[in-house]
Amino acid sequence: MKNGLKIVPSKGDAFPYETHPDMIKLHTCLIAVAKRGGSKTTSLVNLMEKLPFDRIFVISPTYQSNLNLMERLKCDPGDVYDDPNDITCLQKIHDSINQERDDLENYLISLDKWNKFNKILQNPLTSIPDDMLLEFYTDSGFQKPTHKYNGRKPCMAILIDDCLNSAIFTKGIKKLNSLIIYMRHLGQMKNGGALGCSFFIAVQSYKCGSGQGGLSKVIRNQITHMMLFKTKNMNELIEIADEVSGEIDKDTFMKVYDNAIPENGNFNFLLIDLHKKENHPSGFRQNLDRFIIPNDLKK
Repeated sequence: MKNGLKIVPSKGDAFPYETHPDMIKLHTCLIAVAKRGGSKTTSLVNLMEKLPFDRIFVISPTYQSNLNLMERLKCDPGDVYDDPNDITCLQKIHDSINQERDDLENYLISLDKWNKFNKILQNPLTSIPDDMLLEFYTDSGFQKPTHKYNGRKPCMAILIDDCLNSAIFTKGIKKLNSLIIYMRHLGQMKNGGALGCSFFIAVQSYKCGSGQGGLSKVIRNQITHMMLFKTKNMNELIEIADEVSGEIDKDTFMKVYDNAIPENGNFNFLLIDLHKKENHPSGFRQNLDRFIIPNDLKK
């Protein structure tokens, strides 16, 4: 075989934000599937507050009724959208992500100018350009440019809760599909890289009938993680096993599911991780804190 044909991967990282060793990777598209009152919102909030998010956008008509829980996410009021039938919220969130990108890029440009400005200040024989004086001088003297995240990329997420059958899943589905497809490429920067954004979506059904505003095939194909709660819909369970069970067979998947969610385990869930960290012994857990090893269930 001739040399030069080896595939060389890029140096970029599909999961660029560091998380606790026991936590999932970011960015993620995580779907939580549970019946009404099945604890999916509570579980999502518990997970999200353990991840290093700087900014969380919420689309939910039940945000106020769940206020005690939702306040734990420390969202800015302007980042909460309580009408999922107003599909402009998707573009507004997209614009906010791009604004974060612009703020960071402008800061980096100003910081570069500041460093050059400081070098000039060290040399009394060099005249200072007027534009630099105007940019950095204030009433209290020369001020170094600032950035609310101190020059690092902000880690962001979107939580979509109780929105199934709303306009963002019907009339706005193309925009939602697009955001999720490009989730780690959102907020692309001029010099390479992007800010990206994670998605957390709580639904009562993994699939809905045609026109009912369920999770599109596009979204289901982008899933990196799933919280699966107790379900009596065997057809749905089989469909999930087909699409997100990974490299284990259906029978083993059902054993993993039963192990995670015993008969009396209405508020337990099976966490499916399709992109587990190397230090994780399995891509399956009961809730967040107990790994399930499929091979152990075969013994």
